[in-house]
Amino acid sequence: MPADPRHTPAATAPAAGTEPSRTAHVRARAGGPLPLGAGEAAPAGMARLGRGDGTGLALPVWPDGATPSLLEEYQVAPMAVERSGETRRVLAAALRCCWTDLSADPWPGTAATVDDVLSAYRALIGRGDDLMRNWAVGALRRLHDSAWLEVTGGLVRLGPRCASWPAASHAQLRELMRRLPTGEEVPGGPEVLPVAEGVLDGAEAGAGVTVPEEVDEDLLGPFDERRRAEVVAAFMAVEHAAEPVHEARFPALRDPVLRRALAEMLERRGRVLVHDRDAWTSGYAAETLAGGGVPAGPGPGPGPGSGSGSGAGSAPGTVSEAGTVPGAETVPGADAASGAGSALGESERAVLVLVLIHSVAIPRADGLLPADSWLSPFPAQVDELRRHTRLPIGELDAALRVLRHAGLVTQVKAGEEAGGYVPGPQFHRLTPQARRRLQEELILAAGPHTPLAAAVRANRR
Repeated sequence: MPADPRHTPAATAPAAGTEPSRTAHVRARAGGPLPLGAGEAAPAGMARLGRGDGTGLALPVWPDGATPSLLEEYQVAPMAVERSGETRRVLAAALRCCWTDLSADPWPGTAATVDDVLSAYRALIGRGDDLMRNWAVGALRRLHDSAWLEVTGGLVRLGPRCASWPAASHAQLRELMRRLPTGEEVPGGPEVLPVAEGVLDGAEAGAGVTVPEEVDEDLLGPFDERRRAEVVAAFMAVEHAAEPVHEARFPALRDPVLRRALAEMLERRGRVLVHDRDAWTSGYAAETLAGGGVPAGPGPGPGPGSGSGSGAGSAPGTVSEAGTVPGAETVPGADAASGAGSALGESERAVLVLVLIHSVAIPRADGLLPADSWLSPFPAQVDELRRHTRLPIGELDAALRVLRHAGLVTQVKAGEEAGGYVPGPQFHRLTPQARRRLQEELILAAGPHTPLAAAVRANRR
């Protein structure tokens, strides 16, 4: 069978542009797919999603064609997505509307109206009440923030992350699309609107995906098939699991030779292994830390493909973690979820600091938490957050939603009380340097006029 002309191997020459590929991978993880100018090549280890006008996007690819769905084989949980079932169903409805030519690849597809997608969603679930519509609108927002969809001007397009689905999964996706109902099948539902003429700007015409050849082959090539698979599995686990993974489950984390190859694969992406007793995860390398803050954005978490039968797997680069990325608006100790969203705004950063003060700093001062712990069983109550912020309630709730989506806070119940928020799983990914920096930032935030804060400022001079 001839190769798909839309998925052509990339040249092995170094990527165009002035930034190193490591920095490009860090920026892509922090802020989502990278925009490329006309004729600009993708950095090493990234696929180029080209549009008809010559511009494109750079999207990281994984070794050996693996995806985060590999975690399911090891029963390792990926990052959680709010209302993951609804999010997957809305993505399926959007794919049903935007993938009009099933003989072609899903991406870039065509544009559909939001009404089309919502009608297809109602047909899929068999309900059309206001609650389900609100959930669907929320799912559209999450999918847009994480680059699975592009929702602008009342139109929905498939986002660049849909191009990360392996070609082997397209047959399953096509079968799924043929079995999905259309919005016209909703009894008494509104008529499905056709795609408006002229809504596309021509960029989709001639679009294609250029994938790099043999990612990390120089590191994986010396190993036999079994050991190679072990390295790739450990790589996907430390990069995309919600919690640190125990080394007993991944031989590549126990074997020094395999672990060295894994560390080199991470290093090419601006990442390092983070070790805590017998568990491992990954975080940003020290050289990517800049200015003591961490960019954070409303990234996708594990992605709506996680757990689906399509074999498509989770969203690429879906884990956000504590670290720092140069050139982004930052917040102490928090990393950007790798979605297409923007960095955390002032409201989100202020709310995150409040959560850390009430759930970590105060219990630590009372001797209830060890000095180096950033995970806490003492939730910051919503009433406390409302009492100590000047943000309107709606803005506070929106900030908490963004922080939950990025994995920076987790909502928990607190007995008979209304519950509250604790630091999220991204705080597992703090490197020792980032932990120290975050400790200092929390001292400055909680007690800016204390002698300890004065010592921190003096140390930084």
